[in-house]
Amino acid sequence: MDESSQDSGQLLDNQSNGHENDSEQMIEIEGDDHEIEGDFDAVIVDTENGISQGKDYPPPVVGMEFESYDDAYNYYNCHAKEVGFAIRVKSSWTKRNSKEKRGAVLCCNCEGFKTMKEANSRRRETRTGCLAMIRLRLVESGRWRVDEVKLEHNHLFDPERAQNSKSHKKMDAGAKRKLEHSPDIEVRTIKLYRTLIVDSGSYGCSNSNERENISSVDQSKHLKLKSGDAQVLYNYFCRAQLTNPHFFYSIDLNDEGKWRNVFWIDSWSRAACRYFGDVVAFDSTCLSKKYKIPLVAFVGQNHHSQSVLLGCGLLADQSMESYIWFFRSWLTCMSGRPPHTIITEQCRTLRAAILEVFPRAHHRLSLSDVLHSITERLGESQESETFQMILNKVVYHSIKVEDFELAWEDMIQKFGLKDDEWLQTLYEDRERWVPVYVKDTFWAGMSSARLGDPMCSIFYGYMHSETSLNEFFEIYRLVLQKKHQKEILDDFESRDSCLVLKTRCNYELQLSKVYTKEVFKAFQEEVEMMANCFSIAQVHIDGSTIAYIVKEREAEGSFIRSFEVMYDKAGQKVCCICGCFNLKGYLCCHALCVLSYNGVEEVPLQYILSRWRKDFKRLYIPGLGSNNIDITNPVQWFDHLYRQALQVVEEGMISQDHYMVAWQAFKESLNKVRLVGASMDEK
Repeated sequence: MDESSQDSGQLLDNQSNGHENDSEQMIEIEGDDHEIEGDFDAVIVDTENGISQGKDYPPPVVGMEFESYDDAYNYYNCHAKEVGFAIRVKSSWTKRNSKEKRGAVLCCNCEGFKTMKEANSRRRETRTGCLAMIRLRLVESGRWRVDEVKLEHNHLFDPERAQNSKSHKKMDAGAKRKLEHSPDIEVRTIKLYRTLIVDSGSYGCSNSNERENISSVDQSKHLKLKSGDAQVLYNYFCRAQLTNPHFFYSIDLNDEGKWRNVFWIDSWSRAACRYFGDVVAFDSTCLSKKYKIPLVAFVGQNHHSQSVLLGCGLLADQSMESYIWFFRSWLTCMSGRPPHTIITEQCRTLRAAILEVFPRAHHRLSLSDVLHSITERLGESQESETFQMILNKVVYHSIKVEDFELAWEDMIQKFGLKDDEWLQTLYEDRERWVPVYVKDTFWAGMSSARLGDPMCSIFYGYMHSETSLNEFFEIYRLVLQKKHQKEILDDFESRDSCLVLKTRCNYELQLSKVYTKEVFKAFQEEVEMMANCFSIAQVHIDGSTIAYIVKEREAEGSFIRSFEVMYDKAGQKVCCICGCFNLKGYLCCHALCVLSYNGVEEVPLQYILSRWRKDFKRLYIPGLGSNNIDITNPVQWFDHLYRQALQVVEEGMISQDHYMVAWQAFKESLNKVRLVGASMDEK
C-alpha cells in the first residue's frame, strides 16, 4: 500500500539522467489504443515456486516472472477483469537502435487526469489519478519480471464499464471463439514464477552479528512494533501531511497486512534532494546494530558542509527486498533522478540492491568505516599505534595504484596478516574505498565521512539502542527544527560576515567573496599549503596541455612527495593526480600553484561549484513541476498555489527589504482575492 502523490511508474531506471551512454531509451505511450495484439483464446495460469492458486489470477507481487511480455500482459489483464477494472499500457521502452522491448508499465485505465486542454471536452471524465500499476522488466534469463506493484485503487470498481474496454473486448472475442470449438484454437499457458531473493555474498554485511544468509523472501517478516506504535506512526504521517502538503510517505505491508517497511520524507528534505542528492550516504547504523528502532536514512552534505536529511524510514530486516523497496520509494521523491554516488557500509545485499535500483550510480564504501573496522578487528592483536600509523600511510599517502598495492603487501607481510581472509575480502573490494581508486568519482566532501558519526548521522548523540518510537518522533521534530534553523543562520552569517584572510594570495580573496564560511575555511587551508610546494617543473607538452611535477614538503619537513598536475592553457583546465577536486569539491594547493605559475590570477569558474556558493538561491520547495493543472480539480488548485506562494516566502527571506516587498505583495493579493469573493456574493 503506497500513500503518495506521485506515480513511481513514471520513474524508470532507464531514463538518461545526463548519461550519454545509456543502452536503452524511453518510448512514452499514452492512451487506451496501445493494447497487445493477438488472441486471448484459452489462457491457463501455470504457477511455479509456491505461488498461491486460491484465485485463477492472484494479485501481482514483486518478483513474479513470465516467459514473455505477452504472458505478463495477459495475466494482468485477466486479473483486472476478475477484479473489475481495465488496464492500458502507460509506457514502454526498447533497446537503443532496436525494436526489442525491454520494459513496460501497465496501469489502471483510471490513471492520470484530463489536461487543461481536455478540460472542456464533452467526453465523460473517467480518470481519477489512480496509481494502481505494475512495472515489468526483461531480465537476463529472458523472462519478464514484475519489478514494482501498486494494488490500491482510488475509485470503485465498475465491471460493466471495464467490460467495454478494448483490453477486455479482445478477451471476450477470444472466449467466444473458444465456445465455437474452432480446431484452430491454441491453448496458451502463462507460466508464472516467483523468484527467490538470495544474499549474493558469503561475507554478508560488515558487522559480525548480522552475517545471516537470507535465502528467500520471508513474507512473514514485519516491523516489531509495540502496542500503539502503528498508531503513533499513522498519526504523525496524518499530522505531517495536514501541515506540510509535500510531505510524502509510503508503507509496505506483508501478506498478512502487517507493516513491513516504512518510508517518509518532508518537503524540506525533498527540496534538498535537488541540490545535494547527487552524493548521498545510506546510514543503516541503527538497523545493523539492532536498535529497537530499525532506522535507515539517506544523508547528504549541504553548502555549509553540514549533514542534511534526504529521507528516512524503518525496515523489517536487511533483506534485498526491503532495501530495494526503500530505494525505489526514495527514487520516487527524487523525480526519477538517481544519485551519482552512494556511500554505504560493506554489505553484499546492499550492493545487489543498489545495482538493481541505481545501476548507473557509483557505489562506494565509507573509508572511515573501513579503517575503523580494520583497527577495531586487528588493532588489539598488533602493535596498535604502529599498525594504525602504517595503515593510514598506506591508504592516504599512496598517489598511484601501484604505490598502494606494493605498500599494502609490505604491511601484510610485516604484521603477518597474509592468511586473514576477512582482510583479503576488503582488499578485493579496494576499488570501492581506497582513495587512489575512487578519486575519479565526485564525492562532494563526503569521501572521509563515517556512517553513524555527525557527518553522516542526523540523529547522532540523540538516540540510543533503547529509544522508543514515541521518543524518536519527538527527537525527529527537535533535530530537524535545529537543523533548519542552523542552516538559515549559517546562510545569514556567510552572507554578512567578513572573513579573515591569512595570505596575500588572490585566490583566497576571490573565493572569500563566493564560498560559504565553512567551505571557505577548508579551501583556505589549501591556499596556505601552497607555501609547502617548493618546486614546479615542466615535464611534458602535448599541444596546449602541459604536464608539471609539483613537489610538496609535508609539515614535518622531512618527507617530500611529488604530484603530477596536467594543465590545458586553451581551456584553463587543471587536474591534479591527488584528486582533491573530485574528493572535496575545490582545487588543491598543487593545482593552485600551477595556475599561479601560468599567470592565472583567478580560479576558473568551472572549479567554483554552485553547491558551495553563498549567493546561490536555494528554494526549499519540491520541484515546481508543470503548470498544466486540471482546472476542475480543487486539489490541484491548492497544490499549484501553495508552490507559487512558497517561492515568494523563500525569496522574502533574503533580506529585510525582500521581506517587506513580499509581505506587501501578500496583502495586496489577499485583498484582490477577497474582492472577487465579494463581487460573486453580490451576483
